[in-house]
Amino acid sequence: MSVSVSKLSKIYDEQKAVDGVTFDAKRGEVLGFLGPNGAGKSTTMKIITCFIPQSAGKAEVCGIDTLTNPNDVKKKIGYLPESNPLYHDMYVREYLKFIAGLHPNIKDKMKRVNEMIGVTGLEKERNKKIGALSKGYKQRVGLAQSMLHDPEVLIMDEPTSGLDPNQIVEVRKLIQQLGQEKTVILSTHIMQEVQAMCNRVVIINKGKLVANSSVEELKAKSTDAEVIAVGFKEHVAQRALEQIRDVTRVEKSGPTSWKLYSKRNIQEDVFRFAVDNKLTVLSLSQERESLEDIFRQLTQN
Repeated sequence: MSVSVSKLSKIYDEQKAVDGVTFDAKRGEVLGFLGPNGAGKSTTMKIITCFIPQSAGKAEVCGIDTLTNPNDVKKKIGYLPESNPLYHDMYVREYLKFIAGLHPNIKDKMKRVNEMIGVTGLEKERNKKIGALSKGYKQRVGLAQSMLHDPEVLIMDEPTSGLDPNQIVEVRKLIQQLGQEKTVILSTHIMQEVQAMCNRVVIINKGKLVANSSVEELKAKSTDAEVIAVGFKEHVAQRALEQIRDVTRVEKSGPTSWKLYSKRNIQEDVFRFAVDNKLTVLSLSQERESLEDIFRQLTQN
């Protein structure tokens, strides 16, 4: 395994930020690392990247222990944080040359800089100051610097945050290409990103692991496999909808529209409910539960 985490815990005073988390990430896959704010994602990534030590458990990168050999681990990792720390007064090519100079294992530094400029599509921006670039191009500079030393593992925190739709598509393609030959761990709150790029998903909540599987397996295991979207002309009480047979969860999606979750198709039951209560159904459709729905279900407690 390129990244292996076993029974990992981190305690701050009396608070457990990470509580016995175990997962691995293989070469040639993009792993989505998800969780609500405060779930322990950033803490876990900081442990893997050797910014902080764990309180218990073990983390290895390419077979190297993060606690006993942090310098060797750092040589194997490229890290793109959400807040990209760039020198805005430096030119793109100048900055990447400077970063390359910090890596003694890069033999032909200018050749590698030019390669990364090409890979990340920075050719037209190479002679511009970083501070003058758009958010999308700044993100590309961050990607280029994280890959300069040709790491085996890439860890990215919200890599498409703040990008426009065209930039998002371009960065997605780049991450997918990288994921074919490297191990990529991608942390994001955007479920569309996960479905578009990730082979597998790890979800943590309150420091504990709550899911570790492919997106399709996650959906198959869901307890609320069927979703009915219904809109009424009249206002309806949520408590009344919760009484429909086999409804497991009800969510309001508009002034008079709802999402009803169940283990089976309950369209007939919804029609019967409307007739019995003299309600006018304006819309009714069956939907497949989205990854966002499953995420909420796993992390709402």
